[in-house]
Amino acid sequence: MSFLKKLSCRDGLLLIGGICWTLTYLLIIRLGFKEAVYGMPFVALCANLSWEFIFSFVHPQKKSQRYVNYVWLFFDLVIFYQFLKFGSAHLQNISTVYFYPTVIVTLVIAYFSVLLISREFDDTYHGKYAAFGQNLLMSVLFVYMILTRNSIAGQSIYIAILKLAGTTAPSLAFYTKYPKLKLLNFFYITIFLFDVIYVVLVYKMSLAQGINPWLRF
Repeated sequence: MSFLKKLSCRDGLLLIGGICWTLTYLLIIRLGFKEAVYGMPFVALCANLSWEFIFSFVHPQKKSQRYVNYVWLFFDLVIFYQFLKFGSAHLQNISTVYFYPTVIVTLVIAYFSVLLISREFDDTYHGKYAAFGQNLLMSVLFVYMILTRNSIAGQSIYIAILKLAGTTAPSLAFYTKYPKLKLLNFFYITIFLFDVIYVVLVYKMSLAQGINPWLRF
C-alpha cells in the first residue's frame, strides 16, 4: 500500500501501460504457438526489438524501466523466433532465398532508425519519439495484417483491447508531461484511432468466422 501511495498519476498510467503491454505479449506468444503463426507484424517487431535493445544496453534507462525493457526484449525475441519458424509459410510472396536476407536488412534499418531518431531529437533518456513513432507504425500494421490475412489467426479481441490500453495509458502520461509537443500529440491521436479500428476489425472478423471473440484466448 505504501508503494501505491507514492505513485503519481503519471506513474500509475505508465504502470497500467506496462502491465497491459506485458499481457499483450503473453497472449500473442500463446496464440502464436497454438496456431503456428506469428502474431505481430514483422517490421513493427523489428522496431520493438531495436528500441528495447537500445534503451536496455546502448542508452540504458533508469533501473526500474530497464528491467521492464529486459522482459519485453525477451518476449519480443520469442515472437521473433515464431516469425522465423512460421513466417515463411505465411509470406508466400517472398521467396525462401530472400527470406533471411530480408529479415537481416529490416532489423538493421529498424535499429539505426530508432537510434538516429532518438539522437536527432536529443531523446536518448526517454526514447519517446521513437517509442510512439514505432507504436503508430505497429498500430497501422496490425490493421494491415488482419486485412491482408482476412482472418484472426494469431490475434484476439483481448490482444487488441490490451494493446489499445497499453498505448493509451502512456500516451496520457506523456501528454501530462509534454502537452505542447505537437508531433507526440499527433502520434497519440493517430495511434488511438488505429487501435480502435483494429479492435473493431478483430471483433467483426471473429463474428464473420463464426467465432465468439470473448471466448478466444
